[in-house]
Amino acid sequence: MVVAIWALIFGMSYWQYSNEKEYRKMLIDNQLNVISDRIKYAYERNTDIRPFIEFIGNYFMNNDRTNSTFDKLRVSVYEDGRLIQSIGDVVLLSDEETARGSGYTNTPDFDVNSTELLKEGSFYFQAPVDTIRGHELKIYTVLPADEDISKATLPNKSIWFVVFGLAIAMTVGAYYMSRYFGRNIKILRLFAERAATDPNFIPNMDYPHDELGEISRQIIHMYNERSKTVLKLKREHKVALHAMEEKARMKRQLTNNINHELKTPIGVIKGYLDTIIENPDMDPASRTHFQLKAREHVNRLVNLITDVSAITRLEEGTGMISTEELDYHDVVYNISNDVEESGAAGNLEFVYDVPLDCMVVGNYNLLSGMLINLVKNASAYCKGTECGVNLLGEDEDFYYFVFFDNGIGVGEEHLPHLFDRFYRIDSGRSRKAGGTGLGLPIVQSTIVAHGGKIEVRNRKGGGLEFHYSLPKA
Repeated sequence: MVVAIWALIFGMSYWQYSNEKEYRKMLIDNQLNVISDRIKYAYERNTDIRPFIEFIGNYFMNNDRTNSTFDKLRVSVYEDGRLIQSIGDVVLLSDEETARGSGYTNTPDFDVNSTELLKEGSFYFQAPVDTIRGHELKIYTVLPADEDISKATLPNKSIWFVVFGLAIAMTVGAYYMSRYFGRNIKILRLFAERAATDPNFIPNMDYPHDELGEISRQIIHMYNERSKTVLKLKREHKVALHAMEEKARMKRQLTNNINHELKTPIGVIKGYLDTIIENPDMDPASRTHFQLKAREHVNRLVNLITDVSAITRLEEGTGMISTEELDYHDVVYNISNDVEESGAAGNLEFVYDVPLDCMVVGNYNLLSGMLINLVKNASAYCKGTECGVNLLGEDEDFYYFVFFDNGIGVGEEHLPHLFDRFYRIDSGRSRKAGGTGLGLPIVQSTIVAHGGKIEVRNRKGGGLEFHYSLPKA
């Protein structure tokens, strides 16, 4: 950049210097031409040229003038080879010209009909030859090429100091400008290198408030947004991967639990059947007893398969269950009648406090099955005298209910696991009660499938209470 600046400045300056030099020479040439033309003009009109010659002498050859370029002006006018007027030293004709009375000087310093500064010792001159009024007129206007003339044709050399100062100033400006932009580019390069090699790099460079700085900040902003997006995608991928692994783990656990739960009734059934077959002489009472036991475990096996099928449909079909507007009071009322007629509640009294026109969005069969599961769970394990459903409250989107019993409750350490599949507080007692270990998971899946939430806690005064929500119609 500096080389280009210097080359441009000095190239333009040299070009201007040369033009100025030619212009100054042209001014001298024009002045000499004017003098010759004025003399010729006066001669053509038969006017005495002496006054004009004297005027030229007084005007150009006055030593008090500031411009001394024309102080040594020499003007010689010849008519038919005879000198008629002159200023300064006479420009002499050659012998041949004097004898001939016409023609031009043969002096080597002269180039006829041209005006130029020749080698040292030459002249500026005008030597036009004209025939006017029957006479051959020669007008010589001469300036000797001395030091004064040389200075007059050269521009002021102080221009070079100005040019040099301008070049220095522009060089300094170019240096600081390139340094300024170079700093920004260096910061960008450092950012690019760090961003490419350090995945944890957080840019905090300080950029100036200009166009390049604004571009740099935009690049940093896009980089940060991209980093945030990549980090978010990594987190989402990690969560999704964890969810998939958890789902696979739960499936494996469910499969293992199902296998374990199936082995017991199948083994018992096989044992009873083998006993009956291997003892054909068994008395009728014993045979009937073994057959009833086998049927009991077959029913347990059927219930297990039914519950597994139900929870699988709920978990895989969430969002696809058919729903309608239901009056939850009617649902609870019908459950109360069914429980009373079937004796599903055992020794428990089923009570409820749900107002009429409590309209929810749900699947009647699923909601009924959920309440039946809660009633059966309370009947089997609570050891209380009462269970039921109450409306606790509502907001813009949901109704909030509680199912409760007044039994013995459970230990606080068991509460987080009550919705786990096949979880039993007392394994032996649970199997004796005929439970499959999937009742409460089915209850939870039913509520979640309807868009609600459910949680369980120990009830003050004894027993359990299940708080759940259902969407309003």
